[in-house]
Amino acid sequence: MSIDIKIFGTLADGRGVKAVTLKNKGGMEAEFLTYGCRIASLRVPGRNGKAENVVLGCDTLAEYEAPGNMFGAFVGRYANRIGGAHFRIRGKDYAAEKNEGENCLHSGATGFQNQIWRLKRSKSDDEAPSVTFAYRSPAGEGGFPGNLDAAVTYTLSTDNALIIEYRAETDAETPLNLTNHSYFNLTGDPTKEILAEELQINADYVTETDDALIPTGKLLPVEGTPFDFRNPKAIGQDIGAADRALQNCGGYDLNYAMGLANNVRKAADLYDGEAGRRMLVFTDLPGIQLYTANSYPADRKCYGEPAVAHNAVCLETQFYPDSVNRPEFPYKNLGIGKTFRSTTIYKFSVD
Repeated sequence: MSIDIKIFGTLADGRGVKAVTLKNKGGMEAEFLTYGCRIASLRVPGRNGKAENVVLGCDTLAEYEAPGNMFGAFVGRYANRIGGAHFRIRGKDYAAEKNEGENCLHSGATGFQNQIWRLKRSKSDDEAPSVTFAYRSPAGEGGFPGNLDAAVTYTLSTDNALIIEYRAETDAETPLNLTNHSYFNLTGDPTKEILAEELQINADYVTETDDALIPTGKLLPVEGTPFDFRNPKAIGQDIGAADRALQNCGGYDLNYAMGLANNVRKAADLYDGEAGRRMLVFTDLPGIQLYTANSYPADRKCYGEPAVAHNAVCLETQFYPDSVNRPEFPYKNLGIGKTFRSTTIYKFSVD
């Protein structure tokens, strides 16, 4: 059981970035950065007893600063897409950054993933080490109204779970959709594909989208489609199916609609048979975005090696994309005097 805090590096503008490392008694170790509140590495034991890194990351801050680098990032104020980069609150129009065609993806350049977070507190005891990061997003940042105070707590449990707890408050009604954008590869080797890993998702529907991945408002049954992961199957089994969405994206990039829940429940199960690692995903949020790392910029690297397509899978717990413009979706803006709280858990074991 330990916590270690050190300087990770310096951003292009001269600001320093810290790295916080947590270790538990189960052989699990995680490193977090104050830049983007990122999970930089996550080492968990495999069948051979060796703890290996199961997330993608970079060696330098310059690589993390590259446009669009989401490795391990905490995303807000609004994760995923906002159609037309536009939303309305109580009759007033607001414009977010257009950074994916006419739409806004992950709140643009001023998103939480590109901010320096304050190290608020850390705790090491016989139960579970934890660290909390905080950030104040000023009114108008990214086009969003209200000053928003956000906090994220990462905890390593005694049974090798990474527990992520979100908290946020605002002084003006504002859209809010938070997620962690870790890229998982349970083989422990980022140069390997994850297409043989088995995935199961507890969802009967996905959100239908247009070619720009903006929801139409309709939920589509997964039964009889390549998107059916209700029973475990290899990620690559149907990834090449003759489906418009799969072909447009080069793989999976869509939201699974699980609906509202009163508490944290199991959302997904990911398993790598070779390494013997299993990861269960639990959340109280209604959606989970499945993304199979379909493409990277030509110069993107992961720990010094070229990043290759399908070398990871993202399971981003969230509200549905563009919920801010879809009153039929299970979502509400964060209001004055309200506190947003949410929990997502990634629990690891060896089979």
